[in-house]
Parts: sequence; C-alpha cells; structure tokens
Amino acid sequence: MTGSFWWDLLISVSAALVAAWLALIVVLIVVRPRKGLLREAIRLLPDVLRLIRRLAADKSLPRGIRIRLGLLLIYLASPIDLIPDFIPVLGYADDAIVVTAVLRGVVRRSGLAAVRAHWPGTDSGFTALTRLTGLNPDHRS
Repeated sequence: MTGSFWWDLLISVSAALVAAWLALIVVLIVVRPRKGLLREAIRLLPDVLRLIRRLAADKSLPRGIRIRLGLLLIYLASPIDLIPDFIPVLGYADDAIVVTAVLRGVVRRSGLAAVRAHWPGTDSGFTALTRLTGLNPDHRS
C-alpha cells in the first residue's frame, strides 16, 4: 500500500479494529430486546447488576457461568464501551443489550430457579427480567 511495512501494518490493524467494532455494533442490533423491552432493561439495570454479582459469587453454579458473569462485570465497569456512555440513550443501551444477551445464556444454562433465588428486586422486576431473557416465569428448571 504505502511501501512502508510499519505504515501498512498500522493501517491494516486500524482497519481490522474498525471492522470488528462495526461487526459488534451489528451483533448488538440483532440481539437487542424487542417490543420496548430495551427501556425496561435500562430501568432494571441496578437490580440486574446486583443479580449478576450474586450469581457470579454462587459456588453452586458451573464455573463457566461464573466466569462469563465476571467478564460481564468487568465490561460494565470498564470505561471503554462499544458506544460511549455520553451519547444519550444509545450510550447505556449497549450495556443493556450486552447484559441481556449474557443473561439469556446464563438463565438458560443455570435455570430460572437459580436466578430467582438471587433476584434482589421486586416480583414485577423479575417478570420483566424473564421477558428480557425470553423465558416464561412459569418455566421450571
């Protein structure tokens, strides 16, 4: 391209990072909650953070689940986001979408009973959480 190895490397790495970032944005758009559930997910975020911390500390859950939850907590605590938090609505929406996607997998793998046992919020909040994760609250695991 430029004839210089280092410039070519820098341009290639930059292009790859931009392509990866765009791919992650597309994934977030695809897995986002439907039917207004995104607003509900943002409202539930404080209870969900407590839930994630409690689940990550539960030694009765499989290690893989606890590791995923720990990585999710690190992502949420990190100042680096896919969409910066200073952008109104969208800044926090990416966090809600990532949390929702991870929780879907965790709930399906560990069962709804484990999540219910650790849920710190109200019953209506738990019902909203089950809608976000795509599970029926009457589901027995």
